[in-house]
Amino acid sequence: MKFGVVIFPSKKIQDFANSFRKRYDSNYALIPPHITLRSAFTATEEEIRDIAQKIGEIARSFEPVTINITKFSSFTPVNNVIYLKVEPSEKLEKLHTELKLNFESDQEYNFVPHITIGQKLSDDEHSDVFGSLRMDKVSFTESVDRIHLLYQLENGSWTVYETFRLGKE
Repeated sequence: MKFGVVIFPSKKIQDFANSFRKRYDSNYALIPPHITLRSAFTATEEEIRDIAQKIGEIARSFEPVTINITKFSSFTPVNNVIYLKVEPSEKLEKLHTELKLNFESDQEYNFVPHITIGQKLSDDEHSDVFGSLRMDKVSFTESVDRIHLLYQLENGSWTVYETFRLGKE
């Protein structure tokens, strides 16, 4: 079974991201807007219980994290993904690193905190959409106090397996 670890931003940020995602993100119906902390990995039901316990321990050792979204950006020329840029912060980086260090990691890319709003776009569509969006002002700042372990259903959609509160309870 496939699993991943994410942060879901507030409804306000999700609604903003979804206003673009429904047009430009082929995964719009499969998962809500999120910041990926640990990309998809495979585990058995038995393995995931131990993994969930460890994620819980890590979450308790971190205080809530502030996320600051500042603009639209893109991963071009690597791929035609448009995203909301989440400014890197020491706490967010440490949380990602702690998850990476505690689990075998075969992550394809470096950690760039972001919320995808468009992907699998043609070169022309990417250029047009990003060309207009990058001029827009974006400013969201909020504190996030939960991370989520997700699993993928047979239809390709993702759902929460377990939620972990950051900080001591």
